[in-house]
Amino acid sequence: MATKYSIMLCADERAWLEDITRKGKNNATTILKARALLLCDSGEYGPKWTVQSISEALGLSAGTINNLKKSVVLNGIEDTLERKQRETPPREIQYDGAFEAHVIALACSDPPEGFQRWTVRLLAEKLVELNVVSAASHMSVHRALKKTQFSLIERNAGKFHQRAVPPL
Repeated sequence: MATKYSIMLCADERAWLEDITRKGKNNATTILKARALLLCDSGEYGPKWTVQSISEALGLSAGTINNLKKSVVLNGIEDTLERKQRETPPREIQYDGAFEAHVIALACSDPPEGFQRWTVRLLAEKLVELNVVSAASHMSVHRALKKTQFSLIERNAGKFHQRAVPPL
């Protein structure tokens, strides 16, 4: 496979990459990429290895090495070695602090007629009914209550009773 991109590292860049490979402060992927870039160097300080020999020496495919070289040419060495940060979280946050506050306020209120106390299913139905959220499962209500150590089965749910502190 013909190489499309070539890398020529200056002495400072080579020294920086050699520091990465010698010091054990980086993760294995970063060290492996730094070693590959040192071997790919076709400048005056580099060993001028072929892509095939680099892939055999490091256990990487030729395509991976070519992609690494392409990334260095297009993005720079620092961006190639660092992992790209996500722009968005893996999931959208559906239930925030306002949801938890509504759950606790509702759980502290009187239960509906015909019930002695609130259940998590009743709370979930009531939250949807009040348009706090478009949909809520009983487990999301349970998690919100568990976070605050709120108990629906205690006699005085939602009321704080200060415990007597034993004297020192």
